[in-house]
Order: sequence, then C-alpha cells, then structure tokens
Amino acid sequence: MDAYIATAPAAPVVRPDRPPLPVRPRSLPERHSVRAQVLAALRDALASGQLAPGEVYSAPVLAERYGVSATPVREAMQQLASEGAVETVPNRGFRIAGHTPRDAAELAEVRAALEVPAILRLAHTLPPERWDELRPLAEATVTAATRGDRAAYAEADRCFHRALLHLTGNRQLVLIAEDLHRRSQSPASQGPLPGTAELLADALEHAALLDALRRHDLPAAEQLATEHFTGVQDR
Repeated sequence: MDAYIATAPAAPVVRPDRPPLPVRPRSLPERHSVRAQVLAALRDALASGQLAPGEVYSAPVLAERYGVSATPVREAMQQLASEGAVETVPNRGFRIAGHTPRDAAELAEVRAALEVPAILRLAHTLPPERWDELRPLAEATVTAATRGDRAAYAEADRCFHRALLHLTGNRQLVLIAEDLHRRSQSPASQGPLPGTAELLADALEHAALLDALRRHDLPAAEQLATEHFTGVQDR
C-alpha cells in the first residue's frame, strides 16, 4: 500500500550513486505517494528516451535506480502496461513497447475524431476571453519545447489539451482523450526522438489554434486542430 503524508511527499532514500526521482515544477500538482512519483519518473524516462523501445527492464533494477522498493515500480509498470506503453515479460520484467507508424496514425485519427468536434462546439458558445485563460498553458509548451525537454513538453502538452477539453464539462471525454494522448506519447519503435524543432512546431500550433478560436474563425480553427493531431505523425 502506498504511504501518504499530510503535507509534502517525503523523498525516498536514495543512494549517493543513484539518480533521485525527478522533482516536478511547483506549478504541477504535487504527488503524494511513492507509486505516483515512480510512475511520473517512468513517464519522463519514456518521453526522454532513457527507456528504449524493445528493451526489457526488471522492477528490482529500476527500484534500485530510483532508491525505492520494487513494489511501487511494479505497480507503476502495470499502469503503463494498461496504457500500452510497456508489455509484461514473464520472469523477466517489462519490455518497452514502442508504437509503430500505423499505431501513430490510428491514434491521431481517433484523437482528431474526438477532440476537433468538441473544440468546434466550444467555439460556438465560449466568449473570446475564455480562450485567453489557456494562454499560459500554451506558453508552457513553447518554453519546454525551446529547451528541447521532451519529458517536460509531454507533460505541458497534456496539461494544455486536458484544460481545453475540460471546458466542455464532459468528464468522460477528458478521461478518454487523456488516455489516447498518453498512448500517442509512447516512444516510436523506430526512428529518432523528436528534436527541438519538431517540439516547437507542435507547441506553436497551440497558440495559433487559440488565436483562431478567439477571433471566431471556425474554418481556420478546424483546419489547425485537425492538422495538429494528424500532422504529429509526420513530425
């Protein structure tokens, strides 16, 4: 069972020669369990390429790396397995799955089918100033992209899209879309990881979409939103 505390999460004991769990920016929600901290660390490692597709990692080895017991690592890996990011290998550990170009195209198609109509429905009802509330989140994606920080960009990108869909008030849509988003952020089985230029191109589309929505240019908003999802596979 995860250990919880009343205020800030206690840092796991880490050996001097082992990298500690990453510290998230204070602007993000604090994580109050070891399992959640490990899950966040593994997500970052996937996004940054520290965990390579096709490689098998055992829970005890990762536990030693992060200075925690094997139990929260196994629990975190099971969560990632449910999202399709890793596969369980009996008696060995977990293999990083890595998605294929077909996986990426199919996920992009489904995300566009869900999110683009939702965004356009919002465009008919929301006043222009509501879109300005999302500006800081769009700017956060640009900041992370400019640094070439793939892990920070993945988190900032999810925050932007989650906040955008949260405006619909449809909790199930938010949950399903976020699951699809996480699946789409799994590392590709082949090819290089996205570089700074690719991340920045993706990030700037957030601001362009907000601009179109604010001026109530629905044709431009639909085109930008559709290309944002389906164009990711090309980048």
